[in-house]
Amino acid sequence: MARPDLHDRIASLRKLRVAQDRVRVRRTVTRRDGVRVEVDGRWLVECCSNDYLGLSQQFQVTTALQDAAGRDGVGAGASALVSGYHAAHVALEHELADWLQAPAALLFGNGFLANLAVQQALLGEEGDACVQDRFNHASLLDASRLAGCRLRRYPHGDAEGAIRQLRNVPEGAAMLATDAVFSMDGDIAPLRALALVARVQKALLYVDDAHGIGVRGPNGRGSVAEARLGVEEVPLQVISLGKALGGYGAAVVGDAALIQHLAETARPYLHSTALPPALAAASSEAIRQARRDDWRREKLAGLIERFRTRASAAGLDLMASDTPIQPVLCGADAQALAWSAALEESGYWVPAIRPPTVPEGKARLRVTLSALHSPEEIDGLVDALVRAREPQLQAADVA
Repeated sequence: MARPDLHDRIASLRKLRVAQDRVRVRRTVTRRDGVRVEVDGRWLVECCSNDYLGLSQQFQVTTALQDAAGRDGVGAGASALVSGYHAAHVALEHELADWLQAPAALLFGNGFLANLAVQQALLGEEGDACVQDRFNHASLLDASRLAGCRLRRYPHGDAEGAIRQLRNVPEGAAMLATDAVFSMDGDIAPLRALALVARVQKALLYVDDAHGIGVRGPNGRGSVAEARLGVEEVPLQVISLGKALGGYGAAVVGDAALIQHLAETARPYLHSTALPPALAAASSEAIRQARRDDWRREKLAGLIERFRTRASAAGLDLMASDTPIQPVLCGADAQALAWSAALEESGYWVPAIRPPTVPEGKARLRVTLSALHSPEEIDGLVDALVRAREPQLQAADVA
């Protein structure tokens, strides 16, 4: 039997990516100061970070990190169930549970691990199924495949589609899983409608609020709280420590019995080194800042409104989003790359997002805003977007 040569395979795949304008390139940040970053020797205004509240460099947060690292060291040393569960982890889990008004929380290294843990630990029997929004994050979709349960997908944001898919699961446990804020479009899932669907169909509603926590809801408690839902309706939600909270890691928050089951059986939890305690200490401080500083959310909301008002007036193709994620549709992959390059020439860093991350023909610039941006930087970004679009408009006029 002649086996394929893997080097030949990857060379062929890369050639295809080059032809389709879909090569991804890592850029090196050498220095960072607020929303200004030095990339390839040039300072740019960063409009592509998930640091929505500007907490990743906040003085008290970084001081908490440094103090804890000096006291506890760099790493946890082991998995949580061996000897890696430190006092800083306990404090962070309690802080999260108190903030989100839930019985319990469990820390993970990142959201990918958390989503895999939940589905592997809860959907392990024959006939079990996970019903998901078609635009869910890759970690939710991949988790179903790795867990071995049946994956059924419904049209984006369509609660009636979700109930149709759940009705097609005649036996076995069922989970209804959705992003709360969709990471590429910036829109919001219909959580109240989905909660009703889950209750009627006796499915567990699981919400990934990576991009909503800290930004939405009372005291930044996220999309579930904003929808006036609690643990009874949403027994489990995953939140990110690495977006609005500015750090790294994730947590599953919710029903105490389910959280205990995850802590005792979830393979990504059992077989991973625990989150560094210094990062846990920094995240606890970030949560205190996020809970208290409503001004960060208020300023961010004002910047979002300013961007949308000016961009809409300029005729830019926006999507229906009132979140910090503000996609500007470009269409063709080459067009998105050209716009991104033009923005960089103007001093703004906004990478092009292309398939397969987004659907074919829907390449875009994924603008993300932070409370650290100034109104003048928002105005300058819109002006730069208008200039970037001019060659496309001129070509259309000639045609």
